[in-house]
Amino acid sequence: MTSLPQPGAKKLGLVIDLDICVGCHACAVACKEWNTSAYGAPLSDQDPYGGQPEGTWLNRIHSYEVKPEGEPAQLVHFPRSCLHCEDAPCVTVCPTGASYKRGEDGIVLVDESMCMGCGLCAWACPYGAREMDMAEGVMKKCTLCVDRIYNENLPEEDREPACVRTCPAKARHFGDLGDPDSAVSRMVAERDGYDLMPDQATKPVNKYLPPRPKTGCDNGAAPDNLAQLATVEPSGLLGWVDKALAMLE
Repeated sequence: MTSLPQPGAKKLGLVIDLDICVGCHACAVACKEWNTSAYGAPLSDQDPYGGQPEGTWLNRIHSYEVKPEGEPAQLVHFPRSCLHCEDAPCVTVCPTGASYKRGEDGIVLVDESMCMGCGLCAWACPYGAREMDMAEGVMKKCTLCVDRIYNENLPEEDREPACVRTCPAKARHFGDLGDPDSAVSRMVAERDGYDLMPDQATKPVNKYLPPRPKTGCDNGAAPDNLAQLATVEPSGLLGWVDKALAMLE
């Protein structure tokens, strides 16, 4: 079995803001494109244009309708990928050492040349974050785009995971969660960021920011001034056109 390194000071990871994620899947598509053409074996698809398409995705988006007590119903989009846990069970269960955690930055990776495709790591992961690539017979997972973040040939602004770089709503953030003064750590502290499934005691590095309370309406009722907003008198050119049309009636 594979052993975990001693926790280092640097813990690279993601902070995902569930309040502003719009569920557009841009992060999943960018992840698929980058990891198909870069690190490791391509992410294959099976029968992509048939009746039962399947494929390997390292980032998936789930959408849920929730109804908080005393608040209107809302749609929450929930991105899911590897959380790069400090106590990663997917690493310790690996019989070949293919799954490992880096001591220098905390990223969990798979050495595909050592992976025999047994699937034990997928069974051990409580978050369903590992996927078997059926074409290559190896386990795939989020790498935090390790081949981007340290690539000095890229412009500095591109040295972040593809999912973060492409998010149009800026719902995804990347940084060092081991540094309490980093932007991501301050964000977690200010917004009460939380671990996913803390009862599993895996100590995930990635954090989620909860949706903010929707207080704009009282129990879903329409604002009192909605009728007034609908009857605003047009002004300027629009007002002149409105009066001219009224004279023709």
